[in-house]
Amino acid sequence: MKVSIAQGQNIKIDANVCIAKKSDFTKSASFKKLKAFGFEGEGKFFSQEEKTLYVCLETLDSESIREIGAQIVRYFKALPYKSVGVNLEGKWNEKNAYALLIGALLGAYECIVYKSKKPPFVLKELILCDEKAILKDTQNMVNKATIIAENVNFVREIINTIPQVATPKYLAKIAKQVSKDSGQIECVVLDENDLEKEKMNAFLAVNRASNNPPRLIHLAYKPKGAKKRIVLVGKGLTYDCGGLSLKPADYMVTMKADKSGGCAVMGIIQAIAALGVKIEVHSIIGAAENMIGGNAYKPDDVLVSREGKTIEVRNTDAEGRLVLADCLSYAQDLNPDVLIDFATLTGACVVALGEYTSGIMGHNTALKNRFESIALESGELMATLPFNRHIKKLIESKIADVCNISSSRYGGAISAGLFLSEFIRKEYQDKWLHIDIAGPAYVEKEWDINPFGASGAGVRAGVEFILDLASKA
Repeated sequence: MKVSIAQGQNIKIDANVCIAKKSDFTKSASFKKLKAFGFEGEGKFFSQEEKTLYVCLETLDSESIREIGAQIVRYFKALPYKSVGVNLEGKWNEKNAYALLIGALLGAYECIVYKSKKPPFVLKELILCDEKAILKDTQNMVNKATIIAENVNFVREIINTIPQVATPKYLAKIAKQVSKDSGQIECVVLDENDLEKEKMNAFLAVNRASNNPPRLIHLAYKPKGAKKRIVLVGKGLTYDCGGLSLKPADYMVTMKADKSGGCAVMGIIQAIAALGVKIEVHSIIGAAENMIGGNAYKPDDVLVSREGKTIEVRNTDAEGRLVLADCLSYAQDLNPDVLIDFATLTGACVVALGEYTSGIMGHNTALKNRFESIALESGELMATLPFNRHIKKLIESKIADVCNISSSRYGGAISAGLFLSEFIRKEYQDKWLHIDIAGPAYVEKEWDINPFGASGAGVRAGVEFILDLASKA
């Protein structure tokens, strides 16, 4: 499905949508007519005679319009209309128009690759009907919404790909295809021998018991004239059974989504390249599989990280932070102006913030606040979790430099972030952000503009943050 903006009169469409503020709509002639059918101005009502879907909202803000954009597409999926025109009653603005477009594009996605009978999808185009030509720069608006939505949906599809297919080698194959298709993105893949040469012992330990070898994937977008370099790091656990600290059976389901951070940074760099942003971007993906076997790493092991710090392992299910520790070390060698990692790191973050909100952590208050503000504007829910010196004491080890889990069950998301901080060099402390996307990355129900399953968490926020960085460079 595609979206477009049509300006002027006599726009050809098969069906129509009228979005109105409830307080205004209930005073209209249309409401009086629909009231005879029992419509009280709440939610949606489809008039078959007019081929029009009436939608009433309490407020016409971008949040509501973005979500209703997704709902409109879902509503028309089962109806025999190829083109649907949308009119927003009242005053249009660019923010609301963009929200509608991206909401519709993201609402159209569903994972159907494993269904033997594919559900029909007749709708080919959603047209925003700007009859009075109020909107400016409409082509760029459509282009941006399309590029970002395509990459969010690309990320969703990879995350939803089952673990028997999506191995570390598979992610590397996808990354090489991204590089080839873009023509602007370089791709370097490090195999297990390269990881040994790089002394990524923590990364290698996590993957040791798997039949599928690990891969470090490095994508780089280096446009001419770039004045800033941003490095993104993504946790790419293609499957996580917990290792010898085995997860309960119920908690293993959905672990295909433990690669969400790695997939997100792949989508972000692809979107930035397609948008032609003058910022150098690197995406580092630590692709591994945490399994069990006779050679699995064990609780009580001590690992030597790439940074040279030693790690006491007390729980092999706290594996993502081990992979990230070595990947963050590699990333810092690129001398970033900003360093951000995205990871489905802790269930504790979901307990703290719920399923729909990501946690932001770091040492630079201004940088955290800036990212949170931009993320919320993009439509992604995020909140800052504060570091403190007392929780830091909980990851101290008696036999190594640091322990991979906290000595307390409380504050687990923060202690995991503080563990990662142990591997951030002093000169990058104020340039680093940790984004725990464990809550919204994969939810087993439809919510907001997101389908059952992968949401593509982090992509919209990451792209908008880099766009903002470019505008100030």
